[in-house]
Amino acid sequence: MPERKLVLSRPLVVFDLETTGRDVARDRIVEISCVKLLPNGERDIKTRRLNPEMPISPEATAVHGISDADVAHEPTFPQVARSLFEYFRGADISGFNVERFDLPMLKREFTRAGMEYPAGPLAVIDTWQIFLKKEPRNLTAAYKYYCDKELANAHSAEADAVAAADVLLAQVSRYDDLPQSIEALNGYCHQDWVDPEGRLLWRGEDVVLSFGKHRDRSLKQLAIEAPDYLRWIVTKADFSEAVKHLVSDALAGKFPTPPAATTSGNGTH
Repeated sequence: MPERKLVLSRPLVVFDLETTGRDVARDRIVEISCVKLLPNGERDIKTRRLNPEMPISPEATAVHGISDADVAHEPTFPQVARSLFEYFRGADISGFNVERFDLPMLKREFTRAGMEYPAGPLAVIDTWQIFLKKEPRNLTAAYKYYCDKELANAHSAEADAVAAADVLLAQVSRYDDLPQSIEALNGYCHQDWVDPEGRLLWRGEDVVLSFGKHRDRSLKQLAIEAPDYLRWIVTKADFSEAVKHLVSDALAGKFPTPPAATTSGNGTH
């Protein structure tokens, strides 16, 4: 078969961000890297660190390795906004999971700098979406990957149950670092869960929400900045008593102890 190539009618900027955290509304960019693909086959790579004018969360530093000291003397986003805007002007964009995080974050930074991006229509190619469409993450795909078998009668309860059991046995067999006991596997699957339903998650020493408009924000933040939202959680029947108890404690200034810091062995809450 002839080699298939990406066809460009205008430049495509593939970019990725490193940030102070995962909250698009609150956090800031600390590094942006762009690969501009040109219609003639050339590519241009630019990487720039930025002073976010706010602390970088320890969780973020643990992921990307950039500390407050590393960016203390770098320019701020408003200082580079005009040149960055010109770099993106007239180009389509792409990235991995770019539509859910990187692009909204970039738009907010431009807005804070008094600029509207994008200034005109553009195509957004999210390689994460292509990945999901071409390599579906479902039981049929897992059965083929781990067991090298086709799942007949998919979505019949018995076939799906048998396949799920075979996938679990194959996963334990394949991965040397995967626990073999049920108790240890449970801990592996839910190691960042604070409550039994995963509504609250550990992020370092903080507990964050895994849902809603304040997703990824910590209980400590919300107790100060949005206590009414926490009170709403306490009154909703949708939330378990464990969640309500933890949220009520947060409103009273009491927060769970991180598992790594627990010395009694009696749990974290």
